[in-house]
Amino acid sequence: MNDKLARWNQLEEICLHCSACQLAARRTNVVFGEGVLDSAVMFVGEGPGEQEDLQGRPFVGPAGQLLDRMMAAIGLSRAENAIICNIVKCRPPGNRTPSPEEGDKCLPFLRAQVDIVRPRIIVCLGATAVRHIFNPESRITRMRGQWLDRKGFWITATYHPAALLRDPSRKAEAWADMKAIKSKLEELRINE
Repeated sequence: MNDKLARWNQLEEICLHCSACQLAARRTNVVFGEGVLDSAVMFVGEGPGEQEDLQGRPFVGPAGQLLDRMMAAIGLSRAENAIICNIVKCRPPGNRTPSPEEGDKCLPFLRAQVDIVRPRIIVCLGATAVRHIFNPESRITRMRGQWLDRKGFWITATYHPAALLRDPSRKAEAWADMKAIKSKLEELRINE
């Protein structure tokens, strides 16, 4: 664990000084990620919003509170057994969707985070994560609930919690996705 923590801290330090894209110029804080480095599940969102940029922590606003409740419902928590990261580590102006180029500039950080944590399951939260992790042509409505085994990681997708706040009618689908994540996690633990 100490090696993981040292690698994580070193990567975060590099990220704190990143100026590879225009998002760095306006950020208050780099929002690197939060959770347990031995986590079996990594949630990947789009990027920080206003509250996240102010606090330097991912998913702390209303969408984050919903994500915390969703995770708790299947026995997960960023304090105990899950980790949360984003495609981009700096807030896009006005909370706009990060451009493909901005996402591509930050993707090496996410790949390195995955390499350090080595989660068994990666959960894409929303369209931006789906496009950067599955492929640029993928759509959340087609990928949610699907499983992809890639390089030893089980990857799936569900709606971003902010989208669920805007359209509560999708919460039933998101709940089905969360139950599938719990089932996959149990299946992986049985097969260890």
